[in-house]
Amino acid sequence: MAETWLVVGLGNPGPRYELTRHNVGQLVVDELAARRSEAFKQHKANARAAETWLRPGGPKIVLAKPNSFMNVSGGPVAGLVKFYGIDADHVVVVHDELDIPFDTIKLKVGGGHGGHNGVRDVAKALGTADFPRVRVGIGRPSGRQDPADWVLDPWGATERKNLDILVGDAADAVEQLIGEGLLAAQQKHHAPRV
Repeated sequence: MAETWLVVGLGNPGPRYELTRHNVGQLVVDELAARRSEAFKQHKANARAAETWLRPGGPKIVLAKPNSFMNVSGGPVAGLVKFYGIDADHVVVVHDELDIPFDTIKLKVGGGHGGHNGVRDVAKALGTADFPRVRVGIGRPSGRQDPADWVLDPWGATERKNLDILVGDAADAVEQLIGEGLLAAQQKHHAPRV
């Protein structure tokens, strides 16, 4: 039987949040589904999910978007993990990252949550922080804007020009992480862009 990976895009539900910085993880999962012409269906784990393959023959991937708000993402993720029988080291969490500049992607396994409440809740629900993460840089606000407001704002005009490229690169990073391993994905995506 082919191994199964769960790829979770963190975000908030509903049209109000759809195109905000906090939802970039869901945009990446949408891109992965679009590449495979897959549609999301409601799952009993309080998430929308699509079952597909990285490439013909495997590995199997379950793309998922929790229906819950970001700060309580752990319940849906734990429900999907239990339903599919997936270990934490095969749960890829894709999320926005304030401490990484916009248009930058970083990958890691484990470590702290860096103040990201969605990641914190997933780690709590899974009972471990040792899961792979694709961190999509959104940068910090300039001036005095509260970061909590910044992440819930829509993308700015300049960001929107490069957003499709960023989302595509993050989707590439997920595919490479699953297909070739963390180190190969880090070597490609941590390198300075040319």
